[in-house]
Amino acid sequence: MTHPVQLRPTTPVRALVAALALGLAAPLAFAAQPAAPQAGVSQAQADIVDTAVAAGQFKTLAAALAAAGLVDTLKGAGPFTVFAPTDAAFAALPAGTLDNLLKPENKDQLVAILTYHVVPGRYPAARVVTLDEATTVQGGAVDIAATGSAVTVGGANVVSPDVQASNGVIHVIDKVLIPGS
Repeated sequence: MTHPVQLRPTTPVRALVAALALGLAAPLAFAAQPAAPQAGVSQAQADIVDTAVAAGQFKTLAAALAAAGLVDTLKGAGPFTVFAPTDAAFAALPAGTLDNLLKPENKDQLVAILTYHVVPGRYPAARVVTLDEATTVQGGAVDIAATGSAVTVGGANVVSPDVQASNGVIHVIDKVLIPGS
């Protein structure tokens, strides 16, 4: 069952990108273990964005979420399951792809790619491994395969499952998922 997700406008993109560039907003990150909560915020209270920010290594995802206007959405009630690509995953895209996606005129394509990484509902790893596919917020279905202890989503390896947040769960993946590929 899918839940409608509204994409609401956020603080102007320039302000968010400037804050990221100035280090006023910590970069999104995921480590091989669950993320540490921000100071004064318990893990159970931190939403998906704050949990990711507290972890420390996903600058590219942070910039993409800001450019796409999705930060407020992922700070919303949810629940959401996010298959979050690492900085290395973004770096593995063909040369120029990311720069092109971050252009204002390509916002719709960027939103489609990022929302293809989000599944409405809370799907911990124990539930993910029972699925063959999941319908994303973007509307497409992403294939899921579990073999032994390895799990792939859309061909990406889940490298760190079950990073808990107050409004969902994050599974760190090693590849950017592209709808229709």
